[in-house]
Amino acid sequence: MKFVITKYRFLTVVFMGLLLVSCNKKLDVKPQDSISPDQVKTEADVTALLFGTYDGLQYYRAYGEQYQLISDLIANEDDISFVGTFADYKLVTSRQQNRTSIIAEGIWQNGFEIINKINIVLSKLDLVADDNKAAVGAEAKCIRAIIYYMLSGFYGKPYSDGNLTTNLTVPLVVDPIISTGEIDKAYVARATVQDMYTQIETDLKAAIDGLPEDNGTRANKYTAYAYLARLYMAEAKYTAAATAANEIIEKGPYSLTTSYAGAFNNASNSSEDIFAIQQTEQSNTGVANNGIITMYNAYPDGRGDAQVNVAHLDLYEGDDERGKFFYNGSSIAGKSGIYTTKYSTKYKVVPIVRLAEIYLTRGEANLRGGVQIGSSTPLEDINTIRERSGASTLLTVTGDDFVTERYRELAFEGDKFWTKKRLKLNIGSLAYDNDQFVLPIPERETDVNKLLEQNNGY
Repeated sequence: MKFVITKYRFLTVVFMGLLLVSCNKKLDVKPQDSISPDQVKTEADVTALLFGTYDGLQYYRAYGEQYQLISDLIANEDDISFVGTFADYKLVTSRQQNRTSIIAEGIWQNGFEIINKINIVLSKLDLVADDNKAAVGAEAKCIRAIIYYMLSGFYGKPYSDGNLTTNLTVPLVVDPIISTGEIDKAYVARATVQDMYTQIETDLKAAIDGLPEDNGTRANKYTAYAYLARLYMAEAKYTAAATAANEIIEKGPYSLTTSYAGAFNNASNSSEDIFAIQQTEQSNTGVANNGIITMYNAYPDGRGDAQVNVAHLDLYEGDDERGKFFYNGSSIAGKSGIYTTKYSTKYKVVPIVRLAEIYLTRGEANLRGGVQIGSSTPLEDINTIRERSGASTLLTVTGDDFVTERYRELAFEGDKFWTKKRLKLNIGSLAYDNDQFVLPIPERETDVNKLLEQNNGY
């Protein structure tokens, strides 16, 4: 549906995903024709709307590609080269994106479409049976927290920058916008970092209380713990981060795959996938011009626009399996280069949070916090990850060791962007909080919502 009245342009952000709730085969949701918010009248309608948010998470403007790839491009230190022809990706790679960036607009729009669906679900919980109400509400809050965590990181300065009550993130909208008569709800100023992080923490704690330990391929209790650990790491609340990570390691049903390669290109979740994007031929992140597998996979199976640079390979030592997890290929334009094997097969699961990350989080948090949460020392945690890939065993460990290990283990999964910012580490010659590492507030949004302040540099 297209809105032709200029004053309502902002509402396309929250309506586009509401007027069509499509069949999502990976979740076994029955097909439904178009459903508008005022037609959500049964528990089945509420759950269909909730399950539909996973389409948004799978979309290339979220975890289907850009959450990881754009993070990698912004934090790039000669790790990768973007050799494709898409102008907006090239601008992000050179950190010259502008307020009309299609990427900035797309991530924003998709994020707020998901958030508004979630807010409608939460407003309709009275339609849900008492036995299901807590789990539905908890899952909704978990997804809302995930989206706000990502949006606040892309469009606002990091928590580590301080100025928590003056630095801005994105509008914090927790009420549903159902009709054009509620336009005022859309015109909200940007929330401060403090208010945003408080809301994310509140949602994640509620999710932990209400979600089951097993929820199929959807978010469960341990998904919420994983994002809570990420949030606490960003806040340098190390004891809390280690505690959240420890819940997953010691109580969750997860285990590291026997080999590094075993964590990727799987038809279903691996033993270490805490949260992942499911894909099939009918439901996927994209196979032509978009999608993380399309971008990182060599032609002809993908576009091959994102190539690994030799400088990145220098991170790996000796027999480390991760240093051999690459192959030679070429882009769709015929440019030869190196590619990561993490995304080498179509229609396979895209890992979002793996147990390997959680081990590194617990170990680093314990080390930096000076406490001992869990049964393993920081040295044992980092060696657990290194030994799985055949890397040499460390005899001592420092905070810098954990940072470098994250660069190796979580390469091309979008982690470096967040690690650099939380630890106040330069990206190249630029400080972690440089304006170039923050996306612009889309011009189409500032045009219609005069309460939105643009980020510096745009």
